[in-house]
Amino acid sequence: MMGAVVTVLILLGLLLLLVGLVGCVLPVLPGPPISFAGLLLLWWARDGSAATFGWPALVVLGVLTIVVTVLDFVVPAWGAKRYGASKTGVWLSVVGMLVGLVMFPPFGMLVGAFAGALAGELMIGKREGDAARAAWGVFIGTLAGVGLKLAVSLAISVVYVLELFA
Repeated sequence: MMGAVVTVLILLGLLLLLVGLVGCVLPVLPGPPISFAGLLLLWWARDGSAATFGWPALVVLGVLTIVVTVLDFVVPAWGAKRYGASKTGVWLSVVGMLVGLVMFPPFGMLVGAFAGALAGELMIGKREGDAARAAWGVFIGTLAGVGLKLAVSLAISVVYVLELFA
């Protein structure tokens, strides 16, 4: 490949890595798939071969990306159900997450998810202790989802940086 094209692909890949990391925290961006796309651009820029990783690593990281993306939908719901959250609590946790994200980024997302779930549970008449337990489940599930996404995107980023400086 020509030098300028390679440079553009590498820089675009790096940009996608950074956006992917941000996307692990922001619920509107699919972080790991964006990070993986950045790694694929680097692979392409290197003409389908890399000094530090091969296609098996790409397959493993691709599968992890798919798994964690699916789990991102499952884990928060599992946490909510495990701790007794209602549908109202779950929906208001999403609203609270978005409001918290806009008002106090990025950590307002977590506080907003908890507050929204708590408000939802109280609205449907749950006792304070039960409502707080359900809100805690939503909080833990959301936090676990963010952690899983960050782990995969960071692994992709490490592979990218190692290859970039190889």
